[in-house]
Amino acid sequence: MRHLALTLALVASPAVADVGHATREVILPGFARFAEAADDLAAAAADDCTAGALLPAYQDAFDAWMTVADLRLGPSETAALSVAFWPDDRGFTPRQLSTLIAAEDPVVADPDAFAEVSVAARGLFALDMLLGDADLSGYGTDSYTCALVQAVATDLARTAAALEAGWADYAGVLESAGATGNATFLAEDEAVRAIYTQIVSGLEFTADTRLGRPMGTFERPRPTRAEAWRTDRPVRDVVLASEAAVALAHALVGGELPATDAALARVRQAAERVGDPSLQDLDDPQARLLVEVLQQAVRSLKAAIEGEVGAPLGIAPGFNSTDGD
Repeated sequence: MRHLALTLALVASPAVADVGHATREVILPGFARFAEAADDLAAAAADDCTAGALLPAYQDAFDAWMTVADLRLGPSETAALSVAFWPDDRGFTPRQLSTLIAAEDPVVADPDAFAEVSVAARGLFALDMLLGDADLSGYGTDSYTCALVQAVATDLARTAAALEAGWADYAGVLESAGATGNATFLAEDEAVRAIYTQIVSGLEFTADTRLGRPMGTFERPRPTRAEAWRTDRPVRDVVLASEAAVALAHALVGGELPATDAALARVRQAAERVGDPSLQDLDDPQARLLVEVLQQAVRSLKAAIEGEVGAPLGIAPGFNSTDGD
């Protein structure tokens, strides 16, 4: 879905880093929580598929996802698309869902077959539309849309379980970096760089895409391009993504990060000042200003991590290989 926003150049050997701590204390528990929340969502959908009843379980699952959402490494390189197909620049999700509903496609009755459906009609962003769109969310329990919601929830639980299992194996690959037979990470510092890259590129994605995309330009804001805006998630996701990055940074270095923690506090403060959690008021100059402040706070958090984590580990930010530099 998105290119790696930041390439890194190793300028010295890492001083102190604990890949095992990062995987065992943050990454693996994060995928376990997501798998549990996705199971709960599927069970809730089977019990009562209606939007009003299902929204709390959906929000819990989305919250759990955000702790690992910005990892695009190992099993997540491809499987994450089945969970979170976004940005959706060409509007594939509404088209795919509309096609399924119009045809009342029986694929919803077969979990194995539904797993082959386009990722645009699966995962959390399909549910954002089905549960949050005014034209779709009024379905009843005996409707095709109810069956579709249940199919999406079941599929999400299956994907979450596969991600948890995949990461249980991949963690060993990260932790054994440099060992004989590890063809993925030939040196210990490669695993450190891989995790660090996820931290900083995730924050860049939050600033430039989660916030920058709906902001558009002053003359032409694009609020409906915000992440999961129908279910009021945009600002919530910014905070959760920032918190996840900081948690992983702490786990990677295993020490105090006062500048990073202070920067995260400013992200939270800026988020609290944003009036509309769905970012649908960006045509108002004052509202836009508050979102710009939040965006700058996220960028400052990234800079704090680069200074407090990247520099001591001997990792310096490089140029994006696609920008011509």
